[in-house]
Amino acid sequence: MRRVALFLGSILMAALIAPPALFADKNKADNEVKKLREAEQVIRQAMSAPDKGIPRDLLSKAECVGIFPDVKKAAFIVGGEWGKGVFTCRGNDGKMGPPAFFTMGGPSVGWQFGGEEADIILLIMNSQGVEKLLQDKFNINAEASAAAGPVGRTAQAGTDLQLHAGILSWARSRGLFAGVSVEGMVVKPDKSATEDFYGKEIGAKEILVNHSVPVPAAAKSFVNTTTQAARRS
Repeated sequence: MRRVALFLGSILMAALIAPPALFADKNKADNEVKKLREAEQVIRQAMSAPDKGIPRDLLSKAECVGIFPDVKKAAFIVGGEWGKGVFTCRGNDGKMGPPAFFTMGGPSVGWQFGGEEADIILLIMNSQGVEKLLQDKFNINAEASAAAGPVGRTAQAGTDLQLHAGILSWARSRGLFAGVSVEGMVVKPDKSATEDFYGKEIGAKEILVNHSVPVPAAAKSFVNTTTQAARRS
């Protein structure tokens, strides 16, 4: 009888100890889900303001779309790792695929577009840019050419010069989009956040290029919205 009591007691103790760990893992995943919702809102804003947003024809040419929501002004001043965001890349069917999480850091790019915080949007325009994105980290402009993206309904002939860039970048502050230089920024996969979201260790290439995992339910709305924004004719 004593052995049975001890056995039941150990089970009860394990049950009391386990939930905090489970909740901790869930909270980690919740952070990534929140980031996806914020990123989706940025894309919706770009779609709802065609005359002052990112040109649709550039979105349709992009191989990958990256969004770093709510970057604080103070983060530029402090420096270091200041931005956390998410990328999604196009599959063979033209649709955007499952997301992978990234960080961005480096020197200040200035805050000339106003406001105390901003959303940073990156379009990866060619296969060379995608290759750089999949490295452990890469320095924008040092390893992949970049340019401040144009704003408006369409990218006119005057912006052709910018199309040679592997990366086009914008910032959105106070509801307005503006092209912004991200020269010198370092972008790298956020392995910890991606593992928290998928529940296992998985590389950015497996997610973004090979599409070896399905789009999780928590990411479907973001992926569908981004696919719609970047759809090809």
